[in-house]
Amino acid sequence: MILSISGVVLLGVVVFIFCRKDGLKASHALIAVLFGFYLASTAVAPSIKAGGESLASLLGGLKF
Repeated sequence: MILSISGVVLLGVVVFIFCRKDGLKASHALIAVLFGFYLASTAVAPSIKAGGESLASLLGGLKF
């Protein structure tokens, strides 16, 4: 749960920065959000979630 909330916050910050810099218009952000909602309801969503969790565990296991 914490990973998904922080991921959403991170993506929200990135979208906000893109909107402020005019690299991403508000209409493009809306399309990206709608695409994410539609993608979450498809059969591919569990695979995407598993890939994200795998990447998070990989990054969490790195020692600097």
